[in-house]
Amino acid sequence: MKGRHLWFAALLFGSWAVAVSAFAAVPSATLLKAKQDAEGKGYVFLTSHDEIVARAKKEGKLRVFSSQEPPAIKAIASAFKQKYPFIDVQAQELIGMENYQRALTEMKAGFAKWDVNYLAADYYPEYLPYQKKFDILGMAEQGVLRMEPKLIDPVNRHVVAIQSNMQVVAYQRDLTSAAKVPDTWEGFLRPEFNGRKFALDVRPKAVAALVPLWGLEKTVAYARKLAAQQPIWFRGEQRLLISMIGGELGVLYGPNYKSFKLVQAKDSLKKLDYKVVEPIPARLTEAEAVLNMAANPYAGLLWLEFQASPEGQKILDDVDLAASIFSSGSVHEQLTKGKQVSVVAWEHYSKMGKYEEEIVGAFGFPRAEKQ
Repeated sequence: MKGRHLWFAALLFGSWAVAVSAFAAVPSATLLKAKQDAEGKGYVFLTSHDEIVARAKKEGKLRVFSSQEPPAIKAIASAFKQKYPFIDVQAQELIGMENYQRALTEMKAGFAKWDVNYLAADYYPEYLPYQKKFDILGMAEQGVLRMEPKLIDPVNRHVVAIQSNMQVVAYQRDLTSAAKVPDTWEGFLRPEFNGRKFALDVRPKAVAALVPLWGLEKTVAYARKLAAQQPIWFRGEQRLLISMIGGELGVLYGPNYKSFKLVQAKDSLKKLDYKVVEPIPARLTEAEAVLNMAANPYAGLLWLEFQASPEGQKILDDVDLAASIFSSGSVHEQLTKGKQVSVVAWEHYSKMGKYEEEIVGAFGFPRAEKQ
């Protein structure tokens, strides 16, 4: 009799467990509404992460073109393989304007053979029609994908900015003291910085990144005054940072923070230092999306999620100081906390080319001096 009771209880529990599992698998009304809204706008929306993984497992492959640094690509690919061992991932570096244009030409011609690609800011609107319209933002907001929604373009909801950069001022400690380095960008307009006292990049990403906070008119006016200071015009900040160690230059205006740290790590003489100057220019970078013609779109979706997840962002910080300013606890988030920041976020991302053109004109179309 006791055995029959146990058998009945087990049967009852099993039926209850199946019912609970089935109930749990049913998407909520909120999730179904988000899916309906996304599909009404032409986006693909999946209500289950397990379904994404299952589809990616069937695909089994992934090919990525990324403009990130090779160590970052390698580290992310290695960790991704550990998490999804059933996906054979091949991630390659693709950098340079010529390569970005070639990739765009191949997309337009229907010859593209990759699954995930970088969207160069200079050609951002041109890339968009050739990217698969996953509603990544909607799925992140609903918890289907584990990633910070701020990393996703709110208008083009299928594009993710994996990294960010911020600009600092670098200086040579034997030639310039920290006290003499300006605390604001307007400080470079003081008389003591006139006449080749600092180096300025002919591609003005640091100045252009001030537009979100200052506006274009004020920034262009500032650029004219900055050019009137007769700076040393250059191109290629890493090479110039290395030359600073030997005392060839005292102050470098606006290098990438991570570029500075990369060179500083090799500075055994401890000659280089930096200052965070406000407002801090910061930019979303490394925008990526799944190609519309991708053979493995769901593996590509997992790749984007992984990079933008807390796990992926930590890897990018550990390897390349490159995690997004919008990722909690990232190096950039910590450095800018409590400070005035001018962020080239999504509403400005596709306009950076125009901002830079205006500023180069205000500079007087300078050419880099031979290094």
